[in-house]
Amino acid sequence: MSFQEDYVATVPAGKLGIIAMESCRTIGQKINDYIVNWRTDRLASEHTPTVLFDGYKRDSYLVNACCPRFGSGEAKALIKESVRGDDLYILVDVCNYSLTYTVCGQINHMSPDDHFSDLKRIIAAVGGKAHRITVIMPFLYESRQDKRSSRESLDCAVALQELANMGVESIITFDAHNPSVQNAIPLKSFESVPPTYQFCKALLRSTPDIVVDPAHLMVISPDEGAMSRAVYFANSLGVDVGMFYKRRDYTTIVNGRNPIVAHEFLGSDVSGKDVIIIDDMISSGDSMIHTAQELKKRNANRIFICSTFGLFTNGMDKFDKAYNDGLISKVITTNLIYQPEALLSRPYYESADMSKYIALLIDALNHDGSISEYLNPSARIQTLLKKYGKR
Repeated sequence: MSFQEDYVATVPAGKLGIIAMESCRTIGQKINDYIVNWRTDRLASEHTPTVLFDGYKRDSYLVNACCPRFGSGEAKALIKESVRGDDLYILVDVCNYSLTYTVCGQINHMSPDDHFSDLKRIIAAVGGKAHRITVIMPFLYESRQDKRSSRESLDCAVALQELANMGVESIITFDAHNPSVQNAIPLKSFESVPPTYQFCKALLRSTPDIVVDPAHLMVISPDEGAMSRAVYFANSLGVDVGMFYKRRDYTTIVNGRNPIVAHEFLGSDVSGKDVIIIDDMISSGDSMIHTAQELKKRNANRIFICSTFGLFTNGMDKFDKAYNDGLISKVITTNLIYQPEALLSRPYYESADMSKYIALLIDALNHDGSISEYLNPSARIQTLLKKYGKR
């Protein structure tokens, strides 16, 4: 690989250390394995390790750290090995609800607030001894509470400022709900990475008969907020784009919201075409199902749902029914957040693996290398389409 040759010519910013918190153990191990293999290959032949590459080639870059809790539910962070001078990367999944702890004999599931507090505990335990700290938080904490429309809190901005004040140099997230929240920390590095390439790879692998051209395929945004993602995806594939917008009755309030009168569609004819619906997250799933229903009314062919984060807060029943009724053909989400076995076992579900992508980012940043090619994967998508005979 070309990047192998480039990196051995540059000195790492510091000894690499990865803290994969309990919420990210699985993907953290995969990331570590990739980097171990790459660095073993780099130093296997003509390169002789020097003092500048001390600790560069190791069996594992994972730092032994944990956050045990007292019986009252209070916690502390422990880092069980030296991180002095390390270029430290901390991975945390604030959406991992599978983890539990005991409070006075009662079992509590960890919430995003608990995960974020543990992240701050880990940073506090580092105690300023690391060379620099980068936080990789795939689902940005409180990212849906990013702007103020009434007298309400700006939780995401406050959280980012907390991390910056604790000494975090850089924050990497994926498909942020509103990337402009980075304005809260204008002097710190903030990257919102799109998983478009991984969606393309998962879709082409699982559906080899898909035809990628404007006559057979279209990308749809379920609402105005996801339009930029849909435009980028459609332009990368070279197909048309469409959008639904929710027409609401602003004279009435039901359950705190203005009720939706109709889903209006803007775009060319979808009749007979395969359709990709793309968004940043599936929460309850209502928006995706309603969009698929409206597309079927317009005689769309197969419908593929691509979403960065599959939260499925109301379970999978409605997706099971939609699949059995022929409404949807496939659901693709990433492994950036916790995936229960019940999700992975669904016949229509496809997981887009992001572990190699994150490993590439960490490896490049540890060498102070550019990550622009990973942030804008258009060229890689074209190469992928050629590989699968779609160009």
